Amino acid sequence: MAKMDDYNKAVELGIAGLTEKNPKRIADLSGAAFDPGSDGKTALRLDFLGRGVTVAWPELRISFSESGDEMPIQEQILLLHYLNGAKGAAPTGDWIAYQEVPDGKFYLDAFIRRAKNPMVGVFGNQPELLVKLATKRYGASPLNEGDLSVRVQALPLIPVALILWRGDEEFPPEGTILFDRNVSEILSAEDIAWLAGMIVYPLIGMAKSPG
Repeated sequence: MAKMDDYNKAVELGIAGLTEKNPKRIADLSGAAFDPGSDGKTALRLDFLGRGVTVAWPELRISFSESGDEMPIQEQILLLHYLNGAKGAAPTGDWIAYQEVPDGKFYLDAFIRRAKNPMVGVFGNQPELLVKLATKRYGASPLNEGDLSVRVQALPLIPVALILWRGDEEFPPEGTILFDRNVSEILSAEDIAWLAGMIVYPLIGMAKSPG
């Protein structure tokens, strides 16, 4: 329960950070669409990991646009941090490794365990499958990095690169996850590690599911 209490507190803090802000301004800074509504209630609409999301104002309920289901709490936390942190900075096109993010070295072990190693473990010997599933799940686009790679638009201002190198008789498969340099202007190192895991684990689930 302690962890859930922490999550609930993080949601409360994220909502408190947005409550007094102008939703149109937040939409402009985060790349979200602003929907003024017809009943006095406004909403922000944006894509998060390939799914449409609606943030209803002023109650700040976060739900998936298609189903209306409430978003899982960890994803809510990350999205609230994104909306609070986005300052309108467009992606730079300059990829950086996780350890180049401020405080990234502190969370590096968790990032490797949570995202990089699972990705390489499942897709290192079948990188084409990573490309196929990331394209299907996230609408990813191909990148010219490593042996095979894709660009995932995780949030409107945050692209993420998934990169794999095939192994050979001498070296095992390898991989990395890179971020646009602007990411540290928006999210903390801990949030970035969580985001990487949120990208990788659905792909692993798809790879392991029959059919």
